[in-house]
Amino acid sequence: MQAAKRARPQADAAPGGPRRPLVLIINDHDRNDDCDSVDPIIRSTLDEHVELVSLARATELAPATPVEAVLTLCHAKVDGALLDLLGGAVRVVSNYGVGVDHVDLDACTVRSIVVGHTPGVLTEATADMGWALLMAAARRIPEADKFARGSGYTRYQNMIYLGRAVAGTTIGIIGMGRIGTAVAKRATGFSMKILYHNRSRSEAGERDFGAEFCSLDDLLTRSDYVVLVCPSTPETRHIINAQALKKMKKSAILVNIARGPVVDTDALVAALQTGEIDSAALDVFDPEPLPRSHALLKMSNCIMAPHRGSATIEARAGMAQLCIENLLKGLAGEKLTASPEC
Repeated sequence: MQAAKRARPQADAAPGGPRRPLVLIINDHDRNDDCDSVDPIIRSTLDEHVELVSLARATELAPATPVEAVLTLCHAKVDGALLDLLGGAVRVVSNYGVGVDHVDLDACTVRSIVVGHTPGVLTEATADMGWALLMAAARRIPEADKFARGSGYTRYQNMIYLGRAVAGTTIGIIGMGRIGTAVAKRATGFSMKILYHNRSRSEAGERDFGAEFCSLDDLLTRSDYVVLVCPSTPETRHIINAQALKKMKKSAILVNIARGPVVDTDALVAALQTGEIDSAALDVFDPEPLPRSHALLKMSNCIMAPHRGSATIEARAGMAQLCIENLLKGLAGEKLTASPEC
């Protein structure tokens, strides 16, 4: 999203030169921020150009020295109320990640604030994570690992922890963007039939991987593995609900590497408890994190990761660089390298 360029407010002078622009960093949902816990690449690079401050510190300094940019990590919410609290000097919000469902894009637009994100650099890592979850659920790896470490494993047993085949089966991908296409590419290596459901057809997916465009209902009824890679929007909220789960095969496995709210958590619990589907593999949750007493945490047919989709050393380095680039370009009044469509 690009907005009209605004004049930069005058900052207070500092010994040896002008004060560096203030950048608010928020890195958790409650905005109880610890600036020292930031990705070291971001910290070391930005310290040369800006001063990173917590919300509490930004409030202390306002209005004499206003915040000019917001750096959001860990899906911390940026809304109109926060932007109003910071005053009228904010010119860019730079998101460390590709999903921006936690950023109120409309609120930014009306305030002439540009928004940046980090697509592309995390595509392969997130697709890898989806594939890791799919394979782990199919072959019941967490259960087998626990058993192999326990006191009960004293002899070979032929029929325990039998999994499900992956090669030659059917995968249904909901959301055929960069990451969905990368998942499809991996599926070809397992000789899988690839179905996909998307807002528009993917010519590349159909041409390169033989993917078949189909309705959501058709995908759900035909797929052995349903992989969610769609953005979180009002339209995709609870796209997997009780009705959708009933349409899936009883042997099907659901994999979510998208966002938690695309799945109705209560409906998923019921489906796993009653055997409507075989199992689920989740990297994201609603709410996130789940309460520690939540039913899903006790289910052996639901494997989990703590939102680790892009968590590789290489992907995080790329995200950090792109996040920095967007922020500095926004402060300079230049077009951002990567900005979500609004």
